[in-house]
Amino acid sequence: MTEPSAFDDVGRSAHGPVSLGRPSVLLIADGRSAGTSAIEACAAHLLGPVAWMEADVRLQRQGLCRAILAEASGVSDAVLERVLPLLADLVDAGDVRAVIVLDPGQIDCVAGLIGASPIDLLCSPTPTERITSLCLALVPADSRLHDIGGTPDSVRLMRLNEEIARIAETLTRLTRGEDEMSRPTAVSDPGLTYRPGPLLERPDIRVRDVRNAIRARRLRDQFFGPGLFEDPAWDMLLDLFAAELERVQVSVSSLCIAAAVAPTTALRWITRMTDAGLFERHPDPFDRRRAFMALSSRASLAMRNYVAAARHAGATIG
Repeated sequence: MTEPSAFDDVGRSAHGPVSLGRPSVLLIADGRSAGTSAIEACAAHLLGPVAWMEADVRLQRQGLCRAILAEASGVSDAVLERVLPLLADLVDAGDVRAVIVLDPGQIDCVAGLIGASPIDLLCSPTPTERITSLCLALVPADSRLHDIGGTPDSVRLMRLNEEIARIAETLTRLTRGEDEMSRPTAVSDPGLTYRPGPLLERPDIRVRDVRNAIRARRLRDQFFGPGLFEDPAWDMLLDLFAAELERVQVSVSSLCIAAAVAPTTALRWITRMTDAGLFERHPDPFDRRRAFMALSSRASLAMRNYVAAARHAGATIG
């Protein structure tokens, strides 16, 4: 007898009744994995695991569930190429949320195959990161982030979103030739403010100066240790700006390295910078398993205005 494919989180599954209100999670994994423990820790109903070789058929027949957890570590590119576009289609349709666990060497392949789909990518995660990401995926869309318990990971995600909004606002002002210090404040010292006039011409920007700024930022870690000066948004902006000047393409994995933070953190920053309209994702026309990242036209203009303003003020690119 063929097993029914429809599952939901409102009372029934193919194996009998499910507790009302208990969300269902489809696990795609070859055998028992850490994903099983994560689903149990989230008090969710486990569907599966479904082997990767059978996942494409299952996704085409899958009924309602709250989330899908795909443990992709060690899975071949050929299998991922068959399964992940189907998973991305389900997420894009708003039918389900998804989390994919991957290895560092799979970043370009997975990122290329899911495109701009809002799927959380975890690169070699800790158990806490896996559980937190899955809990966030299970939260209804109309619930606030801190309602899941205020874990340190959820707080970091909230701060990340706030930081992205701040950066987007700042770059928008730069494209208009405005300076951050020109905004009115309660206390102002005219001697410490600077507002450049309209840019009469575009500066001759040397890529060497941008690369030197990136190297100087990395030198700090050698003397103070890693983690103290983490600023992935700016590090990635500088790297993409240098690549634009050099007219070279930057893969997702290369941009993760430039961020100088853990891969999972870098992937989340890339997603949110893209959502904010600062980064653009360009699929490789010759390989669907790869995508390249670039500055949006607005971000590019803001970076050029920033360099011009810094030179006018006698400051270095930092």
